[in-house]
Amino acid sequence: MTALTLLLLRVAFLVLLWVFIFIVVYSLRSDLFGSRITRLQQGTPAPTPSPSPAPTTPARASAPVASPDAATTVTNMGRGSRSASAPTAAARPASRLVVTGGPRAGLEMDLPATGLTIGRSSGSGLQVKDDYTSSNHARLVLRGDEWRIEDLGSTNGTFVAGRRVQGSAVAASGVELRIGTTTFELRR
Repeated sequence: MTALTLLLLRVAFLVLLWVFIFIVVYSLRSDLFGSRITRLQQGTPAPTPSPSPAPTTPARASAPVASPDAATTVTNMGRGSRSASAPTAAARPASRLVVTGGPRAGLEMDLPATGLTIGRSSGSGLQVKDDYTSSNHARLVLRGDEWRIEDLGSTNGTFVAGRRVQGSAVAASGVELRIGTTTFELRR
């Protein structure tokens, strides 16, 4: 072999080695920090970034509650009071998500009409810091007058009433939903 051929083989091997190193580093970064979701991958408008709420339980009789992501305001009228034009309980979809177990137990939040993503990433509407939760684990979507939960290809699955979701399933009010070690339910 000539000296030039040997030099070209060395350079090609060195370039191939660096390409391999960059692929490994990129793979580790995406496993540790999750992949970025673009507006097209989400299928819904990108939510405005907001700090995650502190796990608190608000008082039942309170002033009107507005979600930063929701287009409408939900008014909590207290027990026993009912508006003449209020829809019946069966026709009204759930408006709150309550975390009943796991690291964020006790957290209550309004459900935005645009839907809610659940996962470990900071871009999720409900961020769950759990080893068994994927970066973009599931999404709650309002279709008509019912909420549906869609598994976004998570490794450990999404469960509704103890059954694993394949694709999407109805998330009825009061039914236990589980992602990783976190359990939650929808309420009116």
